[in-house]
Amino acid sequence: MRPQPYEPPVEIRSTEAEAIAWAYRLVACGDGWAALVRAIEDALSDLAEAERRTEQRDRLISYGYVRAGVAAAPASDAA
Repeated sequence: MRPQPYEPPVEIRSTEAEAIAWAYRLVACGDGWAALVRAIEDALSDLAEAERRTEQRDRLISYGYVRAGVAAAPASDAA
């Protein structure tokens, strides 16, 4: 059985990274450079989104600590 030009050879069991690389190359019509650039763009976009979510989570946690500190203060301290 001969593999199609857009598929990895049949006898090779690809890792997840290799499977992703093949998919990017297929979308880029065999252009390795274009596939690499697109993969890096996607990775950087995913990283930026993960950082944004982490910052948002950290702000919510900080806000929760501030609210808990205000609510936990005894009423006698206010006088």
